[in-house]
Formats: sequence, C-alpha cells, structure tokens
Amino acid sequence: MSDKREAPAPAGGRPDLQADCSRCFGLCCVALPFAASSDFAVDKPAGTPCRNLLADFRCGIHDHLRDRGFRGCTVFDCFGAGQKVSQVTFGGRSWRDEPGTAGRMFSVFPVMRQLHELLWYLTESLDLPAARPLRGDLQRALDTVERHTRGSAESLLKLDVPALRAEVNEVLLRVSELVRATVPGRRKNHRGADLVGAKLAGVNLRGASLRGAYLIAADLRRADLRSADLIGADLRDADLSGADLTGSIFLTQAQVNAAKGDAKTRLPQGLRRPAHW
Repeated sequence: MSDKREAPAPAGGRPDLQADCSRCFGLCCVALPFAASSDFAVDKPAGTPCRNLLADFRCGIHDHLRDRGFRGCTVFDCFGAGQKVSQVTFGGRSWRDEPGTAGRMFSVFPVMRQLHELLWYLTESLDLPAARPLRGDLQRALDTVERHTRGSAESLLKLDVPALRAEVNEVLLRVSELVRATVPGRRKNHRGADLVGAKLAGVNLRGASLRGAYLIAADLRRADLRSADLIGADLRDADLSGADLTGSIFLTQAQVNAAKGDAKTRLPQGLRRPAHW
C-alpha cells in the first residue's frame, strides 16, 4: 500500500492527515490482515509483511496493484497515521531495525488510524462556515484527540477508542445538522439504510443524511449529493459518474477510492480523483 501519489491537502491545511509513505515503515503492508478476495490476491495474517513489500518499505508492484489483484491497497488510506506511528510514537526506529518493537507498533497503528480519522472530520468541521457556532466544542475535541496521538505506545493501547469516537460523534452530529439545515426544503434521512444496488441515478440527495448507509454498487450517476452527510457510508463500487458531491461533508479519500466515477464527478475540496476512474 506504499508509494501513494500526492494529493491535495485536506480542508484546514493539514498535510499531516495525508499519507506520506516515504516516512512510514510500510505499516499498512504489515500490520493489517488481507483476506483473499476481489480486493486482495492472497491471504495475509496481521503482523506478516506483504510479499510485495521491499526492503526500503516501498511496494514492489505499486504501479500495477489493481492488475495484480490488490485493488484493496489502492483504496486504503491511513489519514497519515503511518508516518505518525513511525516517526513520532516510535521515534523513527523501524520494526526491522528493532524487532522487539514490532508487536506494539503493529497494534498501535490501527488505533492511530482511528484517531487520525477523527482529526480529519474535526479539521473539516472547523473549516465549515455553518459550524461556526460549534467552534469551541470542535476545537476542544480536536485538542483532546491530538493529545492522545502524541502519547506513548502504552497509552495508545490502553485508550478507550470506542468511547472517544462516541464523544466526538456527538459534536459531529451537531455539525451535520447545521450544515444540512442550510439546504432548503425537506431533506432525506437514509442514515444506516440498506441501499445496496439502489437505483438513485439523478436523485436529489442534497442535504441528505447518508451516515453509515450501505451504498455498495448503488447507481448514483448524476445524483445531487451537495451538502450530504456521508460519514461512514459504504461506497464500494457505487457509480458516482456525473454526481455532484460539492460541499458534501465527512467524505474521505478511501470512500472515493472505493467508488466509481468519471471526469464529470464533482468532489469536495481536498479530495482527488482516483487514477482508476
């Protein structure tokens, strides 16, 4: 999963929330498990290096991942957690140089990824004009999460991540309500809905709540998704060709990478059009 190409900095100018594989010890290629499927060509247990990982922590088939059956690697995004764990938590000492750190490093990585994902949402929220009334709460939440990311490996492994996510989610829900309230008229609520394969081409979903919705292989061609809340929505193989996602909130690069789209798909600021589109 290494060697990610340059992407625009996320809202709020936080390049540290963007993966920088040149400063990471290939953690996503080692710490995480693969299951042989349409996304991964082989099974790989957690803690075992991918067979394509080179000695310098680069991916040996980076330019051919999809052709070789590793589509999942082109979708994954660590939100910059890889370099934070590598360079900050473990001070630039790799698991190859110090094998005794490997177990803790691999266990810390998914924790840090969740924290950086929260930082992405909070940073985005602070940049939203509609969320200005919540600026104090958002900044306090961001400061709390930031403080945890700078903690030791031991403190990170003891952290109650579900409780922290629930706490942050409360303020993110309020952000969502404020943003979507700027859209006139009745707004659709599809929170957690099963919309797998749904025919939604050209549908007005402006200001809709699609939090946690299952949109796998949904037809969203030319759909209006402006100001929609897409946090946690499963967009795997959803067709976003010609769709307008301008101003949609809490959309991540990983979600975009998992979907289909074309040159006419309009994305929010800070997200790039995947090469495979």
